[in-house]
Parts: sequence; structure tokens; C-alpha cells
Amino acid sequence: SNHLTGISLMLTSGALAGTLLQNVALKQQAVQSSNILATSNTAGRAVDGLKDVRYEKGSCTCTQEESDPWWRVDLRNLYNITAITITQEDTKDSYLIGGEIWIGNSTASLFFSAHRCAVIPDVPGDLTFHFSFRAIEGRYVTVRLPGSGRTLCLCEFEVFIGDNGKEYPQPNLALKGDATQSSTSSIFVAAKAIDGSRNSYLSKGFCTHTESETDPWWRVDLRQEYVIAAVKVTNRGDCCGERLDGAEIRVGSSLENNGNNNTRCGTILSTQGLLSFTFNCAGMTGRYIKVYIPKYTYLSLCEVEVFASLAG
Repeated sequence: SNHLTGISLMLTSGALAGTLLQNVALKQQAVQSSNILATSNTAGRAVDGLKDVRYEKGSCTCTQEESDPWWRVDLRNLYNITAITITQEDTKDSYLIGGEIWIGNSTASLFFSAHRCAVIPDVPGDLTFHFSFRAIEGRYVTVRLPGSGRTLCLCEFEVFIGDNGKEYPQPNLALKGDATQSSTSSIFVAAKAIDGSRNSYLSKGFCTHTESETDPWWRVDLRQEYVIAAVKVTNRGDCCGERLDGAEIRVGSSLENNGNNNTRCGTILSTQGLLSFTFNCAGMTGRYIKVYIPKYTYLSLCEVEVFASLAG
């Protein structure tokens, strides 16, 4: 069966909940459907540990242009895989759109013995995609690009195993932060998302609320840079939860372009009636955590918690 969730969770390598999230794809054997250099198999470049996105630097791999190109890594053991990171080439930012990531125990049949754990979204300009999910057991991880006349290029492909739990031993750093938002409706100020209460009923007075506007946002300043392990967002529970659909969580230390240039740690594609969302962003470094919705709507948050270890 296909295992696709409506929530895109994102992660890079680093320490999370006291365990190292280990990239088990590093230096493993990789193959692909064809090679842009017919004389040599370059598939291993995607697991060489080098993330340079310039093809000419020699650490990216491409197939020829063909129908349904694919790339696969053999992890040599069965692992419970919890997350995957893909880095793609800088000049081909549309080439991976619709790409599917499959995890399986056999190379014999991709579709009958494997789980599809992710589909690469249409996000212009993004060179790195992170996906995390409930643990899926597998030895082989395949990227397949459906369609005719497609070229599959990868610069790095990382497969993580490790603790994908929801509890973190670090304190919630957001409690000591300084919160701001794009506008404020009534008494529902930005600080209410870092007041230590996950009470999700707006009338109780523990949630934020902006005016109705284009691209509403909320941001916490942690006052110094941290290595971020995870961000937990608690939505409204009384009504209107679907307003958070499409919300992006960005982590970084820049306020350029109002912080929108910072790395996206996660996207709430669909709230689906869920109250809280935990995004694993282990390894991302930042002072600012921003939640924003790229559409015309209200933004209301009942709590944002940030778990991290001190940078450096």
C-alpha cells in the first residue's frame, strides 16, 4: 500500500532527542536507469557526502533524457527509515517535480513490495527537500521520475534512521523568546503563542490571531542562534483549523525578505483536523522561527515550541 501523509515533515542530519540521526546511504552502492556519461556509472555521486549543487564540480549524477528514469541506493541492511533529504542540481530546479521516493526490501518489483513515502512538490527554486515519516522498513530506496522525456539529476541523497519521537529532552527555547506578528486582532498578541499554554480555544485567551490579510506571519526571536532539533505548532481546536493549511515553518538567522529566504523546515499541507504538528528540523541553524501562510487568510497559533541545542 502507498504510505503518503498529507503533512510534509522535513529534516536534515543532526542530533535529535539525544540520538544521532545516521545517514545510512553514505558511500553505499547506487545504480540508475541510464547515465548521461554513457561510459561510466555516476550514480554513486549522489551518496558521496558532497552536496555541491553544481554539476560541473563532479558530485552530481544525471540520467539520460528518457521515460520514467530512476535512481536507487542499496543500504545493504534492513533499516527502519524515518527521513530522507534530497539535494538537486542548481540549473534544473523543475526536473524533480513529481518525483516519487519508494522504500522496499527487494529490487524485483518496485510497486508491489515497496512503500511510496514521498512525492517531490512543485516548489520553485528549492534545491533541498526534506521528508520525514513514520518508520518504514527497507533496504532499497528508489527515486522514480514518472513521465516521458525526463532527466533525473541528484547531487546528494541522504537516508536517515534514528529516533523520530515527539518528546525532546531540551527545554522549549521559545518561552524565552520575543514574538511578533504581521498584525494583531483584538487582544490576541503574538506572545500568546509562547506563553507555555497549548489551550487551543481562542476564547480562553492563550492563542494569537492576526487580521485577515495577504501572507500573514508570526515569528519568534530566540535572541541567539541555535541548532534547531524540532518545532511543534499547536493549532486552534475550537474552529477554523483549516486556515493553517499551507503554512510554512522557516528557520534561519536572516530577516532579509522578512525571513522568507530562511530554510523551510516544514509545510502543513493539510491540517486534516489534527491539533498539533511536530517538524523535525535537526541540523538547521537559526535565531528566528517563522510561521507564515502564503495566501489571504487569518493566522492563529495557540503555541509554538522550539527544541534545540546551542549552536557551536
